[in-house]
Amino acid sequence: MSIPPQNPANEPFREDAPGPATAGAAGKAGIGPRPFGIVLISLVVLLEALALLAAAALYAFQLASGAPVASFWGAVFTLGLLLAFSVWLFAVGHFLFRGYRWTRAAALVAQLFVLTIGVPTITGGLPLAGLAMVVPALAVIVFLFEKKVLSFASRTGGSSGAL
Repeated sequence: MSIPPQNPANEPFREDAPGPATAGAAGKAGIGPRPFGIVLISLVVLLEALALLAAAALYAFQLASGAPVASFWGAVFTLGLLLAFSVWLFAVGHFLFRGYRWTRAAALVAQLFVLTIGVPTITGGLPLAGLAMVVPALAVIVFLFEKKVLSFASRTGGSSGAL
């Protein structure tokens, strides 16, 4: 005989019940509607994930078509990194949209990586491509520290099996 999990108020746990681990209509425990900053950040992060996925597809196509490489296994490793980072960014964008706290740091780190590629791209003679990377990254960094975004993205895992 198994006993169903109980919440701290000693009431039966329900997935759809509002509380610290789950939330009401807005998706967060009484915080309110999803702020514009969360939507913008999630969209930018998901677009970056799609860009990495497209780069991985192009890289795989060139690798399969016999493009010269210095090291085959090095190229396979690079392809694996592109795919892994793409999956990571998809997860960050999804869970940030849902309001999880850990995604703020992950999104910030991703934007710092984008800046380290975008700024040299601008100075290296490709200003439009560099600006296409730098401007969204800076917007994400600014919105990550907005008060509404900070209060919305403060959900922890709690007792639900969300992760």
